[in-house]
Amino acid sequence: MMPAGFTGVEATLWLWMVAMIRPGAAFLAAPIFSAPFVPVQLRLVIALAIGIPGLGAAQFHLPADGLASIDGVMLVAGEVMAGLAIGFAVQIGFSAALVGGELIGNTMGLGYAAMVDPTNGQSNPVLSQFLSIFGTLLFLSVGGHLALATSIVESYRALPPGDAWLSAEAIRGLVYFGSTLFAAGLSIALPVGFSIVLVQIVMGMLSRSAPQLNLFAVGFPAALLAGVVLMAIAAPLIGDSVLGAIRAGLDESRQLALGHG
Repeated sequence: MMPAGFTGVEATLWLWMVAMIRPGAAFLAAPIFSAPFVPVQLRLVIALAIGIPGLGAAQFHLPADGLASIDGVMLVAGEVMAGLAIGFAVQIGFSAALVGGELIGNTMGLGYAAMVDPTNGQSNPVLSQFLSIFGTLLFLSVGGHLALATSIVESYRALPPGDAWLSAEAIRGLVYFGSTLFAAGLSIALPVGFSIVLVQIVMGMLSRSAPQLNLFAVGFPAALLAGVVLMAIAAPLIGDSVLGAIRAGLDESRQLALGHG
């Protein structure tokens, strides 16, 4: 509970700090919030705005010896663990778009073309960056940021501060969910990637029937053109696959917030 009056200012500040730990840890791992272009001050304000209602619902009280004690350190560690798990589950579903874009780009012959992705500050293939931006728009359009905030607030009931340690089943479920990242990325890239492989097989047959044909001069533009056309045709299917991966990440994050494995 929030103490009233000026005599409780110090205790209130400690409570605010505890309230920011779990949302702040989730934002370190979650998509969009963890991007370098999001100011740290903005993350702290949003974390405080999300953490205070959740902490109030949990009826939390500071440890008797304060945070600079064994109980306080364990409390902070549990809060960080719960927040990172919730945010990381969403990040796994979001990263399927990056995997799918990398697979498509390598098949098209654009594996060498890389740009700096503003969402993570790393150098990614151009198609991965394109699908990452596409996934960001889908994430915001379905209210993924609001669903993440809801999961964080609900987690305070199932995982109250001081007892926020995830069970072994929950951790194992998160690890198993990480294995679905590659399957989701493959499903995103499959419509375009498989068709480009067929184009490359046809070009290989042409090169065998006409040895004087320069495979690199003809095959690369053909694969590139086929990839662009196929991505335009398969855009609705790719969008559905990316959206399905994002929703799967949000569902896994909600299950962790509710304390389920």
